[in-house]
Amino acid sequence: MGYATTNPYTGEVVKTFPDATDAEIVQAIEDANKAFSSWKETSFASRAKVMQKAADLLRNDLAGYAKLLTLEMGKITSEAKAEVELSAAILEYYANNAEALLASQKLPVADPAEGEAVVVHEPLGVLLAVEPWNFPYYQVARIIAPQLSAGNTMLLKHAGIVPQSAAAFEKLMLDAGLPKGVFQNLYAAHSQTEMIISHPLVRGVALTGSEGAGAIVAAAAGKALKKSTLELGGADAFVVLADADMEKTVNWAVFGRHWNGGQVCVSSKRMIIADEVYDDFVEQYTAGVAKLQAGDPFDPATTLAPLSSQSAADELKVKIKEAIKLGATATEVGPKVPSQGAFVQPTILTNISEENPARNWEFFGPVSMLFRAKDEADAIRIANDSPFGLGGSVFTSNPKHGLEVAKQISTGMVFVNHPTMVKADLPFGGVRHSGYGRELIGLGIKEFVNHKLIDVVDIDAPF
Repeated sequence: MGYATTNPYTGEVVKTFPDATDAEIVQAIEDANKAFSSWKETSFASRAKVMQKAADLLRNDLAGYAKLLTLEMGKITSEAKAEVELSAAILEYYANNAEALLASQKLPVADPAEGEAVVVHEPLGVLLAVEPWNFPYYQVARIIAPQLSAGNTMLLKHAGIVPQSAAAFEKLMLDAGLPKGVFQNLYAAHSQTEMIISHPLVRGVALTGSEGAGAIVAAAAGKALKKSTLELGGADAFVVLADADMEKTVNWAVFGRHWNGGQVCVSSKRMIIADEVYDDFVEQYTAGVAKLQAGDPFDPATTLAPLSSQSAADELKVKIKEAIKLGATATEVGPKVPSQGAFVQPTILTNISEENPARNWEFFGPVSMLFRAKDEADAIRIANDSPFGLGGSVFTSNPKHGLEVAKQISTGMVFVNHPTMVKADLPFGGVRHSGYGRELIGLGIKEFVNHKLIDVVDIDAPF
């Protein structure tokens, strides 16, 4: 696989990068392991200083960092800036909280006179992060901020279409004072991933990506007896109850489905609407989607970005046609998207029967699936009728009741009166085909540490 920056709006190949050789990768692993021997001994205060400096550098050049995202994967400027700020917030979160999150835990013992038991949290060593293109900075910050703060060292294999974003984050951390070798960007080929995972100096792997990539990485990690976490696809349910504030709910639905060009694992892909308000929702939602303006992602007037690449756009168009062949009704919405650029016409899919396998697909782009629910129980059933279990949302004028409905939705995250969102101080992760493990807050920082028991026992205590 080649690494190249290709502008998804113009199609221009801006810059290419050679794949790393096997020898370069082995050297990087050895350098990371050597760096680990000293990095793990640094104080939390020293690590926090680096994290905070990196956050400050991002904020000091928000526009510059954002420009790379727009150039490489087509993110509109306002969303690109928001991603830079989110990444800074994650780095800052761990600067402020890592030490407390990894504080030793004294355990209650039956007879304190016999001794004292404590659990300490120690870093594992060299870790590999395999990350996707849709949030080139956020995905990296989400894994390296906690793991570097814990004392681990990191190798990054980023997506092939965002090589400059990957390099920019590596330079960012070096400029922030991170010692050489603690975090390294590798232009590794897919075929080299298993080699990295199986290397005896590599202790674990974290992947965000597709189900297929997750299965390959999990198999390689399992074979090598290495710890892994997987953040995979999603088909988040957007449940609209009969008492929802329709105007506000529709506004959130349009945003929840189409931010980042619809290329978000936690975007609102399945709208599940109570029968009483279904027709009203469809009318208002269609009108809302029609207002989106597709165009140059560098133009502030653009509200609908191109997809990340022409191949991604072509793949999505094929998927829509397959859903139609299987019985779904497709309605194209809004003015025609530009012929220039990797655009897909916003599309609403309805009449998706229980037998249509497309109801279980993840459409990665501006495609919405709408389902009519007979009642609340049916809405919950449809929400849970998915191989995925990442996020979801419930809209109602009664937040207390929304909480009760949210408890019945089988996902890693559920929001009441808001689409699934990402924040520095909220955990992220799913169940079933959406993967396993958690990232962010205390859950994320503890994924790749050794929770070691130390039990100091009175030598005269009974066995």
